[in-house]
Amino acid sequence: MKRQSPGFSSLLRQLRTNPRFAIAFSCLWLALICWIAFGWRLGSVGLVDETEPLFAEASRQMYETGNWVTPYFNGETRFDKPPLVYWLMAIAFHLVGVGEWAVRLPSAIAATGLTCLGFYVLVRFGFSRPDLAPAKVGEASLQLSHQSQDGLWLSAIIGSALIALNPETLAWARIGVSDMLLSGCMGSALLAFFMGYAQPEQPKRQAKWYLSFYALIGLAVLTKGPVGVVLPSLIVLSFLIYVGQLKQTLGEMRLLSGLLIFLLITVPWYVLVVLANGQNYIDSFFGYHNFERFTRVVNGHSAPWFFYFLVVFVGFIPWSVFLPQAIARLQIWRLKNWRSQPRSAHLGIFALAWFLGVFIFFTAAVTKLPSYVLPLMPAAAILVGLLWSERMLGLRSPGRPLNQGFWLSIATNLLLFGVLAGAILYSPSWMGNDPSMPDLPALVRESGIMLHGAILWALAAAVGLWLVVIRQERWLWSLNLVAFVLFVGLTLLPAFAIADSERQRPLRQIAATIVAQQADEPVVMMGFKKPSLVFYTQHPVNYLYSAEAVSAYLNSSAADSVLLVGRSPKLAGLIGAIARARSCLIQNLTNWYGSARLSAAHPRQTWLLV
Repeated sequence: MKRQSPGFSSLLRQLRTNPRFAIAFSCLWLALICWIAFGWRLGSVGLVDETEPLFAEASRQMYETGNWVTPYFNGETRFDKPPLVYWLMAIAFHLVGVGEWAVRLPSAIAATGLTCLGFYVLVRFGFSRPDLAPAKVGEASLQLSHQSQDGLWLSAIIGSALIALNPETLAWARIGVSDMLLSGCMGSALLAFFMGYAQPEQPKRQAKWYLSFYALIGLAVLTKGPVGVVLPSLIVLSFLIYVGQLKQTLGEMRLLSGLLIFLLITVPWYVLVVLANGQNYIDSFFGYHNFERFTRVVNGHSAPWFFYFLVVFVGFIPWSVFLPQAIARLQIWRLKNWRSQPRSAHLGIFALAWFLGVFIFFTAAVTKLPSYVLPLMPAAAILVGLLWSERMLGLRSPGRPLNQGFWLSIATNLLLFGVLAGAILYSPSWMGNDPSMPDLPALVRESGIMLHGAILWALAAAVGLWLVVIRQERWLWSLNLVAFVLFVGLTLLPAFAIADSERQRPLRQIAATIVAQQADEPVVMMGFKKPSLVFYTQHPVNYLYSAEAVSAYLNSSAADSVLLVGRSPKLAGLIGAIARARSCLIQNLTNWYGSARLSAAHPRQTWLLV
């Protein structure tokens, strides 16, 4: 083992020998990384169109109406997802009130729970190498060597930080949709399975973990449907077949009790929603949102076969450059070797089965979205955490090619720092011309936040090179962690705030104006659909996509006037169409147009309230 710095060696010694200190340190570490990742400025920006407000408003209507069976958005049933995410948001509304923070609270809690459980599993079974693991997990095997204990703490510290602090997890844990809740339930279920699997000598404790596994996959099914049980089952079965433990483990897993728990959690709501909505629900949820998403392109979400290679690389930056080495060091071709190892040494190979299971499953699916591979991020974090634990212990992977691969990963890491610095510096020039925020590139450039980000990554490259020169490359994981956290705080979150001020805040102010009018007129949004308008007005909105459609709506409506939201280029044509079709409305529209306060207050915006 390489000599550690005195301070770090003292920390590891305290963690080994002082249980109270170990508990306090664990709590503080988890609180710090989870607050940075999931709690800091969670509700500081408004709901992001177009998906988040759909979940938020369906939950708000559930909260208002007391109908906890059928989700509704804007007066129509919403069968896209099962109810767990809506239930949790509605409960949050009851506890803290309706708002952005409450909408995102379930996602943040799910991510926090997954991170904490990942830490616990790693501190128990995060052996970076099989030879560090005990043959049995029982009272007689708790006296591990100092090297093994240090390795467990290193795995837990590094692995938990990587579970929480990666771009993909940060994005979905800070937004009120179902993806993070699914990842939290599914990932926790898989970790619970492994905790049971790794402790065959303690049947009572093992049974509790296995039963928790069934309960958690039941919650995953209540979050996003059949994928919540299909995917964990495929992962567990493939893992057990590989390690040659299929028959023995299935005999331990209390399948009948687990099936009963699973059915008690999942079946009641599905029965109630089918009774309430009949074939319409079955066709929409099971047919369109599950079977068709897997077998054909839905909503234009197609992508090439290599799509998820890019998503994982970007979504797990900066840690993704170490994934190939983390996988290669497991040497999965040595099947007999893995089957001869104790179960307590199998966390790495289990994480690989988890990673590949999610990756292959969604690569095979025809509809592709970046969020689909969110559930593999904890597995990637475990794999890379085990790699860095090995390196912090001063151990070398067996075989010259593997050690050369590690140095290649380090070189790629330093190169990535430089690429990130250049890309971020020039990123305002690459921002698209979104008509909702035409001035975003100029505002981002004027703020200087991208310059801060570029300097940060350039400094990281310089410090990383210095660590390599002085042969302290094992501390690169901490450099990556600090640089990433600073980048989130100094660049990413401020950039989101600027985008929110340009894209979403005008809509919230339009909504506030509508609410302030206390008018009974119908609300019409022309040319595009922004669901956040429904949430913030708490009023139904008619979404129409052309001047002709609006004109036809007005001709068929019994209302004398409407509140119309649109973009100025299209409104001129609409007023002309209305003038030809229904002249009695011209005066009302002209008056509204003349008093369009939002247009005067925000001259850069093209939003108009008419």
